Amino acid sequence: MEKILVLDFGGQYNLLIARRVRELGVFAEIKPYNKISPAEIKAENYKGVIFTGGPNSVYEEQSPHYSPEILNIGIPLLGICYGHQLIAYMAGGEIISAESISEYGKTDVKVSSCRLFENVPEISVCWMSHTDFVSRLPDGFEATAFTENCPCAAMSDEKRNIYGVQFHPEVTHTEYGKTVLYNFLFGICGCKGDWKMDDFIEKTVAEYREKLKGKRVLCALSGGVDSSVAAVLMHRAVGDDLVCVFVDHGLLRKNEGDDVERIFRGKFNMKLIRVNAESRFLAKLEGVTEPEKKRRIIGEEFIRVFEEESRSLGKVDYLVQGTIYPDVVESGRGDASTIKSHHNVGGLPSVIDFEGIAEPLRELFKDEVRAVGLKLGIPEYLVMRQPFPGPGLAVRIIGEITKDKADTLREADAIFREELEKAKVVSSQYFAVLTDTRSVGVMGDARTYGHTVALRAVTTDDFMTADWTRVPFDVLEAASRRITNEVKSINRVVYDITSKPPATVEWE
Repeated sequence: MEKILVLDFGGQYNLLIARRVRELGVFAEIKPYNKISPAEIKAENYKGVIFTGGPNSVYEEQSPHYSPEILNIGIPLLGICYGHQLIAYMAGGEIISAESISEYGKTDVKVSSCRLFENVPEISVCWMSHTDFVSRLPDGFEATAFTENCPCAAMSDEKRNIYGVQFHPEVTHTEYGKTVLYNFLFGICGCKGDWKMDDFIEKTVAEYREKLKGKRVLCALSGGVDSSVAAVLMHRAVGDDLVCVFVDHGLLRKNEGDDVERIFRGKFNMKLIRVNAESRFLAKLEGVTEPEKKRRIIGEEFIRVFEEESRSLGKVDYLVQGTIYPDVVESGRGDASTIKSHHNVGGLPSVIDFEGIAEPLRELFKDEVRAVGLKLGIPEYLVMRQPFPGPGLAVRIIGEITKDKADTLREADAIFREELEKAKVVSSQYFAVLTDTRSVGVMGDARTYGHTVALRAVTTDDFMTADWTRVPFDVLEAASRRITNEVKSINRVVYDITSKPPATVEWE
């Protein structure tokens, strides 16, 4: 099978690069820069290598570097952002920091003729995120793109098939980013594009069937898309050796607990244990307001519940979780910075009572997880349902979490989702947030001092970046009217119009 190596230097979009490559029908593997040598890369018969971005400056001694030998092994190279600068640095070029002007976000880029930019207009929009830039090109390279503030937005050594771009072709904001990657994969690396999602399923099932042979496996089932797909995938691999434990922590959406139990007992005939642990989780969260502390408390308590259930079942060897890549990258991966800890990644305690943790979806994005689910035969209504984080409403209640707050938010959230679904609004994720702001209102000629609810809807294809959904005003009006009329203690509704970045999708 033909494959591309994505060499990881710690940037936030690293697996997004691999995802774009897989979208084009070429299998991509990600490996840390310090875990594979140029000789091993050549021995693995990779069709090409992509150097990723990263948060460092290449001219600093402690920054991740790589052997210049990679430039001469005869395999096409593409450097992106930090990777672009690193290739220039290894080849003898100079990289400096911009003294006054950095580039972040959408930027006009002008390209010249080269194989990497075939079918790319002379001027288009790209996504920049840098302060450093290549100030002097290495011998044998020529600049093939520039922006108003970046004299070398791309470079190439076409004799050796080595290319670099300062911008990020992997993000949707770069208009012709997919074309750039296509040109590298097919025009430069000579790929055929014969990899499909079926290959991932077959490979993953075979891997875990072998790895977990004779093991008892416990699956952390939340009922959301990710854990549901992970459960069915692992059930295919280990069959009746899998037991699903559904922890109802009292922070689920309206009617979610009953729906989960009905679907997995009935549709999939899986072994399912439902643990009603609302009082236990709320007691642990009492008085806690700091978001990271909430996540870590929930992460540890999840593990403790699973440990207790596994002991009651006898010896259980492995815990399965529906971790996906955005969870990993936002919790800090390798040299990537931590944005927020996810309960099933950065929220895990250091000591757990399992031989190991299996995360079959760890390298996939949300839309890829959905594709796997459909291939596995999971009903479309379940696969395409709204994403829901493991900590549940805990990351949508700002400040201290109480049962009253959770019940209030549950009702407001259900109304908002009902109104958007009734109006057939197209949005990747939508929900309500109970803020810690209270304000004066008037109802029935009387003064009120109630909670403010924020409504959030975003559109995205990978959840690494997202734009706020332009929900029609009449739909927002209907949701606001119903929430303030039907949910006690809420007297104000606002709509969040912030993209990611600078915000995240969730509020905490």
